[in-house]
Amino acid sequence: MKHSTNRQTRRGRGPARRIGRSLAFVLPVVLVFSGTLAVARVNWSGASPSSPVLTAADTSASGVPSRAGARAPQHVLRDRLLVELQEENPGVALTHLQQAVDDRPSLAKHCASIARTLGKAAVRVYGPTKAQSYARPVCDTSFATGVTTAAG
Repeated sequence: MKHSTNRQTRRGRGPARRIGRSLAFVLPVVLVFSGTLAVARVNWSGASPSSPVLTAADTSASGVPSRAGARAPQHVLRDRLLVELQEENPGVALTHLQQAVDDRPSLAKHCASIARTLGKAAVRVYGPTKAQSYARPVCDTSFATGVTTAAG
């Protein structure tokens, strides 16, 4: 009896098998890269595109600081507004505070404390009389309250 040494089986042959193996390798790579790019382009802060964007490292998607020591959005906003107050004036900082609260309503509960902090900082930078001249009804009268507290 003669045995054929060139015996071909159907298993492992054919274009369908090769296409399947190629997809099994390429598809996960494509999905990982496209998912990474999609996550990188998301504006996680919820702020308007004209304002600085918080990165995913600044806060998690739920708005809760991550375990890596990231800061809460209201603290990031407060610090950014304090810098604006010193570099420009309290009026610009108050306008940006109002825009941030309008764009991201979850910051509304922190608006009064941020405005009071801005009022106290304005007194340190501009003095009580000049600081009071920038008062406006952002977050009720919290800015004016901060000015009064720091001046008195």
